[in-house]
Amino acid sequence: MTSPRIAVTMGDGAGVGPEVTVRALLDPAIAEISRCVVVGDAARLRTAAKIVGADADIVTVDTPGDAVFTPGRINVIDLGLLPEDLPFGQISPVAGDAAYHYVRVASELAVSGAVQAICTAPLNKEALHAGGHRYPGHTELLAFLTGTPEVSMMLSTHRVNVIHVTTHIGLIDAVDRIEPGLVERTIRRGHRAMVDAGRPHPKIGVCGINPHAGENGLFGRGEEETKIIPGVRACQADGIDAVGPLPADTLFFLAGRGDYDLVVAMFHDQGHGPVKVLGLEAGVNITVGLPVIRTSVDHGTAFDIAGTGTADHRSMVEALRLAATMAPQPVAG
Repeated sequence: MTSPRIAVTMGDGAGVGPEVTVRALLDPAIAEISRCVVVGDAARLRTAAKIVGADADIVTVDTPGDAVFTPGRINVIDLGLLPEDLPFGQISPVAGDAAYHYVRVASELAVSGAVQAICTAPLNKEALHAGGHRYPGHTELLAFLTGTPEVSMMLSTHRVNVIHVTTHIGLIDAVDRIEPGLVERTIRRGHRAMVDAGRPHPKIGVCGINPHAGENGLFGRGEEETKIIPGVRACQADGIDAVGPLPADTLFFLAGRGDYDLVVAMFHDQGHGPVKVLGLEAGVNITVGLPVIRTSVDHGTAFDIAGTGTADHRSMVEALRLAATMAPQPVAG
């Protein structure tokens, strides 16, 4: 077998992560293109399998190399951090701490080369913080664990791909942080990610900050000219097909009909809003700039439906598919 090995983190055990993980890993299409090993809690996965009515053989292994891949089998590196009576749908410091350690172990496996990619089920930021780990989310946590000084969040759907210059900070702070070097590095990371995903010559549209991209100084204080344009021109000078800054509302319409392969959003909601309109089941979150491939579902822990067996697992399937596609040349064996 030469398909890539993927470490799949179970996410927050009180959320929908265990349920969507089980259902996605039993998808025959995913089994065809990848060799997945869950980093999580075997008992919780067995509970999730019962909840979703899945006939799954959940087997613990010590390393990804010990895993055996047969229909219906789910291999788990069992950290055993969750109590059996952990309630679904509630903030838990224990679950938040466990979610951190799932990511930590998966990161170590990826950096060591034991797996070729990481795919993460959702964690809950409040639970993560309550468990003693003060990170805004997966993106920043993985950057810390891999010693990466700067990464970008990218959302991928069948219709639109978006990379963000800034993410989990307030809007005023985001505008302050945006500067030509950051814009340039984000465009370059996005270009590289699209090439790795099979688009050798991506066309990239770059959003403005202000309405109508400032409309020649009518709106804002010249942010497009001082913060964005120099970064775009630096990329163009190296042959990257980047255009902008453009009005965000128009750019997303054009990207949605296929005129652009990638949109560069300046701040969190500018990029997330259009993607979420397409439906949470359509989106995949990619951390760009890490030394390892990492994809994730584009939804949260959904505490309101956790434990009911109704969570939609299609985003998890797409995240696994994309991880397998973007993973480096897999090792044989």
